[in-house]
Amino acid sequence: MQAKIETVKTLLDALPFIREFRKEIVVIKYGGSAQTSPQLKEKFAEDILLMYLVGIKPVIVHGGGKKITDMLDALKIKTEFIDGQRVTTKETMRIAEMILSGEINKEIVSLLNSHGAKAIGISGKDAHFISARAKDFSKWGLTGNITNVKAEVISNLIKENFVPVIAPIAAGEEMGHPGYNINADLCASYVAKAIGANKIIFLTDTEGVLNSEKQLLSTLTKDEVKLLKDNGTIHGGMVPKVDACLEAIDGGVQKAHIIDGRLEHSMLLELFTSEGVGTQIVK
Repeated sequence: MQAKIETVKTLLDALPFIREFRKEIVVIKYGGSAQTSPQLKEKFAEDILLMYLVGIKPVIVHGGGKKITDMLDALKIKTEFIDGQRVTTKETMRIAEMILSGEINKEIVSLLNSHGAKAIGISGKDAHFISARAKDFSKWGLTGNITNVKAEVISNLIKENFVPVIAPIAAGEEMGHPGYNINADLCASYVAKAIGANKIIFLTDTEGVLNSEKQLLSTLTKDEVKLLKDNGTIHGGMVPKVDACLEAIDGGVQKAHIIDGRLEHSMLLELFTSEGVGTQIVK
């Protein structure tokens, strides 16, 4: 009986957060181990379903760089990275779109639907809802920077109670353009600010942002993030993550969260508990 009472207490503890975020849009950047581990995939789907059922409006943007690299290697197509970003040739673009918009996107949609959510998969090419131009064609080829997001496309899907699952492929601005490969973190941020999301959550393979003693920093302001970047505490792969967070915050998103996707139900722990489990970045 005591265990049952504790379960009820847990639900009641979550009630204020459910009330606060009900009817709010939460964008989730889905990547890392959470996207590749069969067990974590199931837990992710359960989390999204619970959010969906209590009235939160989840929007998912996924990555898939490792699968793209694996396919390029299997096809013996050389892949190159400059400053941590993939050089996207026309041949690479074909593979990236096949993997992102095809294999990965449809796998996520199928997983969510099998758990009872009403998910639908799209890419930025659908209705040209994400447009882009080359970041630096001579350097990165068809790797793009987003120039426009048609918020109404996602807003209409949300109104119809869909969970949009977005592949980070954008339409080119020129007629007949093959499109652009977009960094998934920045794609999530641009979508979040365009559709007026309350929160954006980045699932990663780290606890969150750590200080110089490798301790988790639970809350950071924009100024604190800048200081930590300047002194080298935030470095390497965490830099684009926090930059994507700041992009969203500057665009009107209330909070950005970097959490450990290797932890089961990390999204629910971050959303529905006072302590949280990762780093939240606020204005």
